[in-house]
Amino acid sequence: MNMLLKILLLSLVVWAKPNSYVSVHTIVQQLPTGTTTNAIQFIEQDWNLAKQRAMQENKLIFVDVYASWCPPCMLLKTKTFQNKKVGDFFNQHFVNISIDAEKSIGPQVARYFGVTAYPTLVFTDGAGKPVLYAMGYMGTKDILKFAQAALDKLSATK
Repeated sequence: MNMLLKILLLSLVVWAKPNSYVSVHTIVQQLPTGTTTNAIQFIEQDWNLAKQRAMQENKLIFVDVYASWCPPCMLLKTKTFQNKKVGDFFNQHFVNISIDAEKSIGPQVARYFGVTAYPTLVFTDGAGKPVLYAMGYMGTKDILKFAQAALDKLSATK
């Protein structure tokens, strides 16, 4: 119930200040090069770069498909993705990409993954073939379980 109340309150804040998400997203994007944060480090909107790095580093790709107006997406970006444990795990094991489904290559990527709701979280292999996906907000424990399940699924197929 407590989480539901937080999401409801966050939704009201976003509704009252629709540009607040853009501000948070922009701040995360504008960190100086070499800045260390606890957050997941994302490639923004560059699907080809993500695939290239995943192949070079032999890692899965974690894809966050979001919309700028989406309250659960904002909650993921400001809470879950900022968690040190989540950031450390994802930065070590995955190439992470964040894609606004309504801009640039976003609509094409959203169609490719069959996105019907935001956020959609997808793990793919280096070629972009989906391994595991989920829709909706996840807290720290759930996203870490989801990530481990993707690694386990890949290991089981080898």
